Amino acid sequence: MSIRVRAAGAGLAVLLALTGCGPSAGNDSGGEGSKTSNTTDISEGVQPDAAAVALLPQSYKDKGELTVAMDLHYPPTTFLAEDNQTPIGLNPDIARLVAKKLDLKLKFVDTKFDTIVPGLDGGRFDFTATTMSKTEDRLKVLDMIDYFRAGNSVAVAAGNPLNLTVETLCGKNIAVTQGSTGQLLRLPALSEMTCTSKGQPAINAVTLPNVQDALTQLHSKRIDGILYDTTSLGWAEKQQPGSFTIIGRVNVGNSDLTAVGLKKGSPLTPALQAAIQSVLDSPEYKKSLETWGLEEGAITEAKLN
Repeated sequence: MSIRVRAAGAGLAVLLALTGCGPSAGNDSGGEGSKTSNTTDISEGVQPDAAAVALLPQSYKDKGELTVAMDLHYPPTTFLAEDNQTPIGLNPDIARLVAKKLDLKLKFVDTKFDTIVPGLDGGRFDFTATTMSKTEDRLKVLDMIDYFRAGNSVAVAAGNPLNLTVETLCGKNIAVTQGSTGQLLRLPALSEMTCTSKGQPAINAVTLPNVQDALTQLHSKRIDGILYDTTSLGWAEKQQPGSFTIIGRVNVGNSDLTAVGLKKGSPLTPALQAAIQSVLDSPEYKKSLETWGLEEGAITEAKLN
């Protein structure tokens, strides 16, 4: 399978320094850090799914390629290997497997998260697999197919010196990433439920472009915490123990299921749903989850929303 990456992610060195994803993070060759140098294609040897291929529009068969948009800065689900070229993580694994099930080549396009939905709606990409949660606004313009269960948690300074809990963030400065479900739904819902509805000051959302900036500001005490993907925070905590403390999950605002997205009403949707279901039924799905420490996120149904 040929893989081309456009606009290789800037700031990877910062991400590696903050999350300890470099080789030094592991204490031996089998450590978590060593995974970032593994560029093996999980789809090698996987055969196309005849039923999924049969649903594929002729235009895609003629083109022979799918374009997938991802923001490649979010380990362990979506990031770049140590070569700063190869997409790795759960989402690149899923995308490669989907393409192989449809007997197509795959092209990655590194895309800022909050521009992915407009890009899909405008026809610039065929689909995205970037740990995107379903929201009412997204479902107005996208077909979304479940493939993983994630969710958000709150991280604070190491040791939690302010003795914060998820329920005591009123008036605190909590970082969220631009265009994320945390920014759009979960933090506002948490603020309403635990603070403003009880006469307390709202949680102050500090919107930042990416988690690297958030971790930097947390370390320098410019913010009090971060609301971010549970999977990524868990990964970073394992890579660099003691760099911050996770104080709990946030289960308000919307479902914790994440979904592949493509333009609403796309002729590709039936084939993509069949291919994703084939992936969920495959041993490679379980292998990918185990590789990235995400076994608890496994689901069994590629539901179209």
